[in-house]
Amino acid sequence: MKLEDVTCIEARRKNIEECFEDVEPVGIALEDCTGGRDPNLTYYWKQILGSMNWEYFGHIKTGDKEKPSLRAPGSSAPAGGGAAGSGAEVLVAPRSPGLLRVSADPGPPRRPCERVMAASKPVEAAGGGGGGGAGLSRWQLALVLGAPILLGAGALYLWGRRAARRGGKGASERKTPEGRASPGPGACGGGGGGGGGGQPDGPGHQETSPLDRAQAAKNKGNKFFKAGKYEHAIQCYTEAISLCPPEKNLDLSTFYQNRAAAYEQLQKWTEVAQDCTKAVELNPKYVKALFRRAKAHEKLDNKKECLEDVTAVCILEAFQNQQSMLLADKVLKLLGKEKAKEKYKNREPLMPSPQFIKSYFSSFTDDIISQPLLKGEKSDEDKDKEGEASEVKENSGYLRAKQYMEEENYDKIISESTKEIEAKGKYMAEALLLRATFYLLIGNANAAKPDLDEVISMEDANVKLRANALIKRGSMYMQQQQPALSTQDFNMAADIDPQNADVYHHRGQLKILLDQIEEAVEDFDECIRLRPDSALAQAQKCFALYRQAYTGNNPLPVQVAMKGFEDVIKKFPKCAEGYALYAQALTDQQQFGKADEMYDKCIDLEPDNATTYVHKGLLQLQWKQDLDKGLELISKAIEIDNKCDFAYETMGTIEVQRGNLDKAIEMFNKAINLAKSEMEMAHLYSLCDAAYAQTEVAKKYGLKPPTL
Repeated sequence: MKLEDVTCIEARRKNIEECFEDVEPVGIALEDCTGGRDPNLTYYWKQILGSMNWEYFGHIKTGDKEKPSLRAPGSSAPAGGGAAGSGAEVLVAPRSPGLLRVSADPGPPRRPCERVMAASKPVEAAGGGGGGGAGLSRWQLALVLGAPILLGAGALYLWGRRAARRGGKGASERKTPEGRASPGPGACGGGGGGGGGGQPDGPGHQETSPLDRAQAAKNKGNKFFKAGKYEHAIQCYTEAISLCPPEKNLDLSTFYQNRAAAYEQLQKWTEVAQDCTKAVELNPKYVKALFRRAKAHEKLDNKKECLEDVTAVCILEAFQNQQSMLLADKVLKLLGKEKAKEKYKNREPLMPSPQFIKSYFSSFTDDIISQPLLKGEKSDEDKDKEGEASEVKENSGYLRAKQYMEEENYDKIISESTKEIEAKGKYMAEALLLRATFYLLIGNANAAKPDLDEVISMEDANVKLRANALIKRGSMYMQQQQPALSTQDFNMAADIDPQNADVYHHRGQLKILLDQIEEAVEDFDECIRLRPDSALAQAQKCFALYRQAYTGNNPLPVQVAMKGFEDVIKKFPKCAEGYALYAQALTDQQQFGKADEMYDKCIDLEPDNATTYVHKGLLQLQWKQDLDKGLELISKAIEIDNKCDFAYETMGTIEVQRGNLDKAIEMFNKAINLAKSEMEMAHLYSLCDAAYAQTEVAKKYGLKPPTL
């Protein structure tokens, strides 16, 4: 037998099948083609050569390269010695007549490190070359018997494939798992054990295991996949699945996942989901399969299922993978918007707490409808009778509504304003604005907008009313995430009433939300110029300057902004908002003790403001990791105001961190029912859905994220 040519195959980190992929003739030379040697390469040499019954004695220095020292089966000397030892260590495998047709030209190398190498001397079929071991070696015995020696599953599989592809003698026809004839060139070949005319029965024959054949089919599928031949890859993966022993769960799950990847390239999303499901059933913590199924569910618009899968992936990856977290965030937002749209449309109107309403109106200084009734608008009749309301002189629905405002009997304001509007009374413009304002407070923006539109269009109405309507409509647009319309309304308000401090104050808040800090500061300055006693505007200007300095990571402007807070609370010691904003900035600077003092002063000024208790509770968690104290303060907030959605949301978030998912879902649902806008509701639904997805993942896979 003559060795006419051999191919150099890179051995670094390649499996058996890859090492024999381009073996056209009867042998193979192995070397580290980089000229150096990876410390881990020894392992791969032993794995590859051990499957062929060759022995590996380490590497020897040859010129400027290290080469492996090998010994053939039954031989007493390492291969490569004598005349054949010209630097290429040759592994010689015999061939049976008809099995392989020796090619004079093995073709161009596939990679730069692969080159064609030829033996410097023919190798004798028996008794020589390798040196004088007594008797016949296994490969020599195999040659005498006319059967191919088994060089491992990969080698035999590829040899059989090539014999079939060339139409050599005895090439058997493979059938696909579906029973069809194996396709022509490029289709998945046999999983092993084929090649010659039937199975040999000589003493040199060894059976390849079903798993080996399955792995070989999978490896071939991988090559088709890399080449973009996805249909062929699917055929190979299908064959691997059919060959794999059912008890080999991890291998089988890999084959299903690989087939799903091929289906994904063909955008066959249902098949992707089905194969990933089988992979996950076999290996419940298979991240690739879970994430691929999540993407398939996204394409199939199965948002709930997508969220559960990507939640499992995030937990398994300890929330470190940006790609999976972005998908989770995307799906949560879509689900939240979808649910909020339906819920908000059919929600029952709910009047917020008196504290919230008073706080809302306190942010306006030029708002006619929030001013107390003037002298003469109400009579002195019965004004001293305990428990009875003062009577208004005129039979006016609007004036009665104003009276109810002073009494904090807010539930009657919309109905009384409606009476004034229907009667087209003297205070129709005021009644429209008052009704619209309370529609906004109960979260009914759709009802508020026509009233605001009508007031804005009343050119003969008081300009303060029209400007106030524009401010409120602009704020409504911002809640609806329509910043362009919001900005347009605020600019129009400034045009028609340039001396209105409220316009600049509220537009400054809008600019902060839009991260336009310099413009926000300009608006607050104009508000302060018009109303030097506006403590709220001065406190919010300090906060805007602090935000600007903090994000710029410049210590000096931060110090200036913090000094500004000190000046504001000194000048306006009764402004609770000043202490609250200063406390938030102090918390950012990790001055927790001083921040806690500021919240205490805020509580002293407004003991019924639930939001301050929530912020103080969060501070305890960040400062002292005092979970009990934090929860106590947030519970106090709910006790003070059982309509404080911020308290329920925060409580739910903490319960998620504690692993109390059912309690968290309960809190989020309460917050959802109190949400004042569709956007706010969508955010809360996202939190609730995230918690629910974690409960489902815990049930299905036993996965739970870290807890406090």
